[in-house]
Amino acid sequence: MSRREVVEIKVGITSEHIVADTLPKLLLRNRENWGDRVAFRQKDLGIWQEWTWEDVYSEAKYFGLGLISLGLKRGETVGIIGENEPENFLSHYAAQAAGAKVVCLYPDVTPPEAQYLWDNSESVFIICEDQEQVDKALEVKDQLPRVKKIIYWDPRGMWKYTDPILMRFSEVQELGRKYDTEHPGVFEEGIAQGKPGDIAVLSYTSGTTGARPKGVIMSHGGLLDSACRVERRVIMKPFLQYLSYISPAWATEQMFGLTMGLHMPFILNFPEEPETVLENIREVGAEMLVFSPRQWESLSSTVQAKMLDGNFIQRSMYKRAMAIGTEVAQGRLAGRPAGIVARVIYPLIYLLVLRPLRDKLGLLKTISPVGGGSAMAPEIFYFFQAMGVKLRNMYGMTEIGLLTVHSGEHYSLETVGHFMQVDPAFGTPLEWRVEETGELLVRGGWGFDGYYRNAEATAERIKGDWFCTGDALALREDGEMVYLERVGDMRQLSTGVRFPPQFIEIRLRFSPFIKDVISLGDETKPFVSALINIDSETVGRWAEKRGIAYSTFPDLSQREQVRNLIKGEIDKVNQSLPSESRVLRFTNLPKELDPDEAELTRTRKLRRSFLEERFGNLINSIYEGKATFPTEVPVKYRDGRTGQVKTDVGITDTEAGKEVMK
Repeated sequence: MSRREVVEIKVGITSEHIVADTLPKLLLRNRENWGDRVAFRQKDLGIWQEWTWEDVYSEAKYFGLGLISLGLKRGETVGIIGENEPENFLSHYAAQAAGAKVVCLYPDVTPPEAQYLWDNSESVFIICEDQEQVDKALEVKDQLPRVKKIIYWDPRGMWKYTDPILMRFSEVQELGRKYDTEHPGVFEEGIAQGKPGDIAVLSYTSGTTGARPKGVIMSHGGLLDSACRVERRVIMKPFLQYLSYISPAWATEQMFGLTMGLHMPFILNFPEEPETVLENIREVGAEMLVFSPRQWESLSSTVQAKMLDGNFIQRSMYKRAMAIGTEVAQGRLAGRPAGIVARVIYPLIYLLVLRPLRDKLGLLKTISPVGGGSAMAPEIFYFFQAMGVKLRNMYGMTEIGLLTVHSGEHYSLETVGHFMQVDPAFGTPLEWRVEETGELLVRGGWGFDGYYRNAEATAERIKGDWFCTGDALALREDGEMVYLERVGDMRQLSTGVRFPPQFIEIRLRFSPFIKDVISLGDETKPFVSALINIDSETVGRWAEKRGIAYSTFPDLSQREQVRNLIKGEIDKVNQSLPSESRVLRFTNLPKELDPDEAELTRTRKLRRSFLEERFGNLINSIYEGKATFPTEVPVKYRDGRTGQVKTDVGITDTEAGKEVMK
């Protein structure tokens, strides 16, 4: 038998007769040890509703048995689509306890995207949040012959639907209660049969290259390996308040909300609505937050945008407070004292400005804030560190779990931290090496389980017993890793200069006026340029305050005052870049980038090659030295209609560009 069939792991506080080597066994352990403790909280109609571990176990049990009574077999796949709500997590627990695997989809996927994922994962049941998600499933159900039932948990708007394939979540649970009476012990037997090598989740890649997403196999053992790595390096405690906000379709929430939530366990709080997250964070007193860099950037931009509406005194106090807070944070992180003036003034500044700001953001009780998924600008870290929020970066991959994290009190914000420690139960310690191309190779721990139904793609990521990450990283003398870029995205100009596009983009996105950036340049181009997607809300408020009239997004983006505003933001970033890598020319895009048009992934990562093809003529105009370009950009509206955005797009030289272009 292989190691993965015999491994026994005891994680957290484990009942003597339960070897908690799968997620359902952790669920059973939690029910037996802390049945009356709060497990879930969700705000509904203004009131926080609570579920104990006994409640969670029972709800999952009857739903799981209901699926079994409808024909779910071990090893099959259950698809889930919806926002972060208790039923989403209950569906995960129920399916996995029945021996099935789960594929979770982003709530905003289109029907064709959903159809591909459900078909590729071989889903036999689809569990939907509401009418919107049910409509997507019904639209493509004829292309999914394996699907037995489409189940929904929110019945609002569903009273007219009569398709026999549909069932309510509660109806499935009623079937489960009946099945339990007739077949007692089946649910517990299913949990006992689970092995750490069983597939728990299929997590699909974001498809940044434009290729079809691949289903990464995440086994129970692999998920628990990551959980144990994190527990050793990040401040944790049982029953801390965790806000579940990032979608379980992203592997990070599988590792944190779903796995760590059982492993520690956490008190899992679900926001009332995606729009109420900031309010809910404050009400919950969230002690642990795991956001993507884009979400941390959004929080930062929210504050900076609001300060635009403040008076001169408020803006001055804020600017001075952040400067002092940053100086103190820099000293703390470097292990040295800040200047005496900053040390003396900081307590007062914190009390008057920084603490109220931290409170407004709901971060007053946060002890474990984590960013992960891609690189993040140091300016974002310093923004939060200045107010005492010790935001840490974490690096890992869906395929092999979490690898590095900032730990302790002293670390560099330019890095993604040190490598984590592996519990011996999961394998050998992590080892790494950096190839001549800059690519990071890793081995150790649970390892890579492969891509679902894709042996060819799996083989491409393996080199001997090393896993090829596809990421370019550099190891510093102090052992911390610096993330540079995806190896395939590293660019070289016609001058021979190499530059990392993402390194430039994350620094430009720190601006509250810039939502997305595509940095340009390759072997045929002599300099770096950029396509800018302005933040329409922030820029719109800035324009209105200055009496700048505009009608539409294209109109706003092309205003001369707005182009000069963005130029100033780029000039600031250029000062921190090597002269050969500075952005010399840019243009503001006449439309917002949209995941529904395949311009971004569902986690808002750029589909770079697709974008460069779509805006190819505009890019050529930048390098031909033109000042304007008449463009027509196809747009797909929410109702399915398509149209064209026609406008003259202005091309602007930065200050660095003016010097070079003379």
